[in-house]
Amino acid sequence: MSVLKPPVSNNDQSAGNLNSSIVLVEFGDYQCPYCGHAYPLIKRLLKENSNSFHFVFRNFPLQEAHPAAFMAAVAAEAAGMQGSFWPMHDMIFEHQQKLKGFDIFIDFAEKLQLNLQQFAEDVKSAHIIKKVESDFESGIRSGVNGTPTFFINGSIAPYDGSYESLLRSIE
Repeated sequence: MSVLKPPVSNNDQSAGNLNSSIVLVEFGDYQCPYCGHAYPLIKRLLKENSNSFHFVFRNFPLQEAHPAAFMAAVAAEAAGMQGSFWPMHDMIFEHQQKLKGFDIFIDFAEKLQLNLQQFAEDVKSAHIIKKVESDFESGIRSGVNGTPTFFINGSIAPYDGSYESLLRSIE
């Protein structure tokens, strides 16, 4: 049985009720079409049930299949250094088909009114790159072999691509 390793910590990007006993973790890839399908389901789940659970997103860029996924993860984490992880996360998923080169992430940062000089420095920082690599290693250690993969309270959660399967996991 797959178990989440390491457990959720303050280093994770999270939303919802941080004090909830129910923790849903997604290992996701910004270029993965299945993650793109799960994205609005998670948004809906958070909108309708945000007080019921703690949601964590961990980066799992499958670089061979999705060449822009690692840079997208780095861009989201760099935006997070300016308090805008979730807006960047959302913008990337909402424009998933446009993820070709790095310039798109600069455009997103500009639309989010980030400090562009700081953003450009942060996307190159060892700290941000290590964060994305650590998330990926966590997935490997946890038995993730595709995206999206969900864990509920540290154990792999059943997900069939439906909103209902996500809802059941937090109930």
